[in-house]
Amino acid sequence: MGSGLSLFYNGLSSSSCSGNRDLFKPGFGDLPESCVALILQNLDPVEICRFSKLNRASRSASWADFVWESKLPPGYRLILEKILGDFPEKLCKRDVYNFLSRVNSFDEGTKKAWVDKRTSDLCLCISAKGLSITGIDDRRYWSHIPTDESRFSSVAYVQQIWWFEVDGEIEFPFPAGTYSVYFRLHLGKPGKRFGWRVCHTEQIHGWHIKPVRFQLWTEDGQHSSSQCKLTEPGSWNYHHAGDFVVGKSKSWSTKLKFSMTQIDCTHTKGGLCVDSVAVFPSSCKDRLRRV
Repeated sequence: MGSGLSLFYNGLSSSSCSGNRDLFKPGFGDLPESCVALILQNLDPVEICRFSKLNRASRSASWADFVWESKLPPGYRLILEKILGDFPEKLCKRDVYNFLSRVNSFDEGTKKAWVDKRTSDLCLCISAKGLSITGIDDRRYWSHIPTDESRFSSVAYVQQIWWFEVDGEIEFPFPAGTYSVYFRLHLGKPGKRFGWRVCHTEQIHGWHIKPVRFQLWTEDGQHSSSQCKLTEPGSWNYHHAGDFVVGKSKSWSTKLKFSMTQIDCTHTKGGLCVDSVAVFPSSCKDRLRRV
């Protein structure tokens, strides 16, 4: 698509968009705006924005509601209502898409949602402050530390604890599809020294003895469970909690619960950062590094 579109652009710039073209031969600029809009409907949002710079007709056509209606995720009205509390009726479809393609915070800043600009897939993140963490208010064990390595500017850090349990739940109008849930974790305490990134590993202990268990439940009975030992200190890693499916016939919100536990009290564990939980379409795993 990219190479074909590039050739199309080159053809336009050398004929219909050029001041040297034969004025007696019709060019792209002579097409009716409605026809241009039909062409734009077959492009992805990034290509539409590039196309809109060709001439006045393409710029006007790029605002057509039916062009952007096809790029919005199913149930976008419910998604907007969830983020904003209501649906702004006066917005045109391009403005709705522009809003959803930004990273939008809601629930007092503990959650963020956005639509991928290329695929229109819905992505969601829940911060550590939006999760239920056992003992989080006891400063002997847990603390919130600021960091620019998180979308939420801070992470929850456990120094040492016997009973480790992190739970979360969300009710959201996910469009139909298969989604994956990940915990974003970091062994060691990240920081900076003289402008360079450093990782303090002194308090890391206990995670290699017994595995951590990740679980996922949905209100319609879907459940998955996995476990692994935490390794690789000094880097952010995504740990898969499970997948769930939203059916096409479902038009209301999906209620989702998830957890991460290590409750074997025969030993302590510590030196772990909990940043967030990410909910992504399962086909978009390659985008996790940008979350």
